[in-house]
Amino acid sequence: MRMKTLVLAEKPSVGRDIARVLQCCRKADGYIEGKDYIVTWGLGHLVELQDPEGYDNKYKEWKDSDLPIMPEKMMTVVIPKTGKQFRTVKNLLGRREIGDVVIATDAGREGELVAHWILQKAGCTKPCRRLWISSVTDKAIREGFAHLRDAKEYDNLFRAAASRAEADWLVGINATRALTCRYNAQLSCGRVQTPTLAMIAKREEEIRNFKPQTYYTITVQAQPAGAKQNPASGVKNTAPSGTALRPSNGEIRFQWRDQSSGGYRTFSGERAGEIQHALEQGSLTVTAVEKKKKKTYAPLLYDLTELQRECSRRFGYSAKNTLDIMQRLYENHKVLTYPRTDSRYLTSDIVPTLKERIDSCGVGPYRAAAAKLRGRSFSGSLPFVNNAKVSDHHAIIPTEEVPELSHMTIDERRVYDLVVRRFLAVLYPPFEYEETVLTAQGRKDILLAAKGKTVLVPGWKEVYGDLTEENEETEDDLKDQILPSVSQGQQLTVKAVTCREGKTKPPARFQEGTLLGAMENPVRYMESGDKNKARTLTETGGLGTVATRADIIDKLFGSFLMEKKGQDIYLTAKGRQLLQLVPEDLRRPELTADWEMKLAKIASGEIRRDRFMTEIRAYTEKLIGEIRAQEGTYRYENMTNKKCPQCGKRLLAVNGKNAKLLVCQDRSCGYRETVSRTSNARCPVCHKKMELSGNGDAAAFFCSCGYREKLEKFRERRQKEGAGVTKRDVAAYMRKQQKEAESGLNNSFAQALAGIRLEEQ
Repeated sequence: MRMKTLVLAEKPSVGRDIARVLQCCRKADGYIEGKDYIVTWGLGHLVELQDPEGYDNKYKEWKDSDLPIMPEKMMTVVIPKTGKQFRTVKNLLGRREIGDVVIATDAGREGELVAHWILQKAGCTKPCRRLWISSVTDKAIREGFAHLRDAKEYDNLFRAAASRAEADWLVGINATRALTCRYNAQLSCGRVQTPTLAMIAKREEEIRNFKPQTYYTITVQAQPAGAKQNPASGVKNTAPSGTALRPSNGEIRFQWRDQSSGGYRTFSGERAGEIQHALEQGSLTVTAVEKKKKKTYAPLLYDLTELQRECSRRFGYSAKNTLDIMQRLYENHKVLTYPRTDSRYLTSDIVPTLKERIDSCGVGPYRAAAAKLRGRSFSGSLPFVNNAKVSDHHAIIPTEEVPELSHMTIDERRVYDLVVRRFLAVLYPPFEYEETVLTAQGRKDILLAAKGKTVLVPGWKEVYGDLTEENEETEDDLKDQILPSVSQGQQLTVKAVTCREGKTKPPARFQEGTLLGAMENPVRYMESGDKNKARTLTETGGLGTVATRADIIDKLFGSFLMEKKGQDIYLTAKGRQLLQLVPEDLRRPELTADWEMKLAKIASGEIRRDRFMTEIRAYTEKLIGEIRAQEGTYRYENMTNKKCPQCGKRLLAVNGKNAKLLVCQDRSCGYRETVSRTSNARCPVCHKKMELSGNGDAAAFFCSCGYREKLEKFRERRQKEGAGVTKRDVAAYMRKQQKEAESGLNNSFAQALAGIRLEEQ
């Protein structure tokens, strides 16, 4: 009998790629077979931890007297909806010709958990090896199979993953049931989601307690003495806030600077008036002309969190949307490397592949930027290469696969564009410029400053062209300008003096991108001041992982603990009350730091996992005791008069992430109905997204500006408008397609649009 190797991938798409490389051609239900290999897969997790009722039927009813639920041995169970695929994997493992197994799940802590739970549940005793790759290109798969490792080398990583999962189960399920039973409300909590809520609450408190202060800035337009005057110039005493002064005819825009603090604003209106008056009465003397050559390097490569933040800021994508798009670019298009990474660096073994990656992504709009890198030797010390700063996976970069840009959706193109430009940018030289800072003095030794910049070497900014975004400047920063030639000691004539009044702004509310950043680095929200825990949180990536944060945010929306207003995130009344009722420990990021310190030691073999689990069980009992001892109350602030059609209890009005709903207050009932949902349809009056409410003939769109339109009328209007495509939209698309066509990009869709005729809007 010819022996074969069974390869276990995490997802079907990855399994199909591996099967193709291994020349497995015979497709079956749930696997692909070849001469030497059989490739099968999970559907993500096929096995999960058993629910409480799986240990005893009495746990189906939530009772405080049954807590804490502490199974002597934690059991796993096959997930019902993926049970068929699990049986397929189990049957394959039992075949006599299968001599060994290659674990090809995602290379990381969670990937180890997926594989080990499947193999353990299936009763596998056959020898296992591990495939550890960061991309699913043919080349990466071939190289990975050429360097398979003994799966036992990763056993400690699995033990750490299992410990984390079991600890979250024990703490989350027991604390959630204790709170729900104690207050007769659907209250859920956990090690990650509750501190995340607490960070939002702290930001809201900062906003509530913020007291705006009035400040003043003073700007002076001056001109070298003897220069031709601008007849429109004159001394101006005031200007509306936000109005920028533009130098003309060799004029220089100076900003008053406080000699003691070095800042560019004063909080004294009286002092601002005195300074303004003094400057209007005399000339300025240039006291210093400082020229410095400076350089800036390209931003580091993307990890998942940074990419999610960028997509949220630029395109308004949710964290989950960005991850889903990345997953398609990784699995389906195979043009980007593994997305669930927390590193922004590459390892040294990737450096020899850089040239091939440049060639592959150097198409269409990236052709010119990539062409300038061809022939370069990437050796020596590279700022984006650091083995010590890469744990499981390196930063997100293009693969060696040539992309079919025309096959991507607009969302996929946007994300791919961000990654490719960042990848090319780090390979370019630094941006070099000469910065000139002028210092001038007026009457009463008043100090002023002006700044200009001359580009010497465009460097990495050339990759972005007009897309380059400068760092945001605050209102009192010196703005760059074109400076005339002046020398130290030269006299300047004052042409205009402007005093602006402004108010300090409160901290911005969290949006999904900034919340992800806070979860990644929650140190400022720690209360203990413990430096070791702060360092651990920084090193381990904060609250949650790059793979789970998007789901955690979605869960917080789904359980109605927070809601969106526009792009801003607000706590709901339910979320605020939960934070008052949950034990203090569960509100603090320090708990995650403590766990991660111990999980890291389990992964490295320094401590045994059973020791950690003993501590978790004791901690769970402590939490239950704290919840029982509380004297707080929970009050529904969103109760409606409408009754649940299933159980008769009154429904609660809640705001989901993208919809308004009515949900039953009884957790065991579970009834919910959608009142309205945010659509992608734009209001013809104010162009904001409209909400769709009602069903059937009663369905209608309505907008916050007051516009209302029945669904039937909306469809008629869209039909007349060319399904919502305006003439301007088509013109812009055609221009873009023309540019890409000139760069060698497929423009068949542009040609298809060329004959479309639309009515004027």
